[in-house]
Amino acid sequence: MCTILIPTFSFVCLCSPQLFAIFAFATCGGYSGGLRLSVDCVNKTESNLSIDVAFAYPFRLHQVTFEVPTCEGKERQKVALIGDSSSSAEFFVTVAVFAFLYSLAATVVYIFFQNKYRENNRGPLIDFIVTVVFSFLWLVGSSAWAKGLSDVKVATDPKEVLLLMSACKQPSNKCTAVHSPVMSSLNTSVVFGFLNFILWAGNIWFVFKETGWHSSGQRYLSDPMEKHSSSFNQGGYNQDSYGSSSGYSQQASLGPSSDEFGQQPSGPASFTNQI
Repeated sequence: MCTILIPTFSFVCLCSPQLFAIFAFATCGGYSGGLRLSVDCVNKTESNLSIDVAFAYPFRLHQVTFEVPTCEGKERQKVALIGDSSSSAEFFVTVAVFAFLYSLAATVVYIFFQNKYRENNRGPLIDFIVTVVFSFLWLVGSSAWAKGLSDVKVATDPKEVLLLMSACKQPSNKCTAVHSPVMSSLNTSVVFGFLNFILWAGNIWFVFKETGWHSSGQRYLSDPMEKHSSSFNQGGYNQDSYGSSSGYSQQASLGPSSDEFGQQPSGPASFTNQI
């Protein structure tokens, strides 16, 4: 992850969140694709060897219709694709756009309004909460769009589309897929979606370090350690004083015993004098 250090705080630099968000919504929101089918009837005049089916973002496939021959005279059948993945696709693009706008605004604040950003600790707290929210939204949006993309692939599979045509249910007619839709850009959008989640989730720690919660937690951990060290030093001092006092009392107690021991011969000396 690309980070920039500015005196005492860090933030994700311009190149990472904004570019990743651009790649995410551009590869999804700018997609347009299609497939081509061929229906070869027994009566060649009724055949259509180039049936183009186009679809694009937001992938309301049930609204995509096209006409195909029925191989029963000049009658034609109107066919519509199955499925609607617009909710997951639009949610994914919306998260990407707002993430881009927020990261752009945050970068301007970080660079030009650093003092106001750190004033009263409101800036880091707001940044931390928004970063957590966007991390969650990226996870939900990417997961939902991955499921929606899977449904799009199934609904636009040429083999599945051919089953919707009545002419293809007759063995005498020949129905084939000329080419399938290219989904590489949509696959890339899902990859960038999860990369954005990793980027924003990883940035939570760097933003949290700038909040008052992190500093108060450090003070809370340091206070018990200081109390423990002070109590330990005080206990050592008392032990030394106790040792010195005990030694002094022991010397004091030994003094009288030595005197008494010296006075013991005085008893027999006086006795001999009396004799």
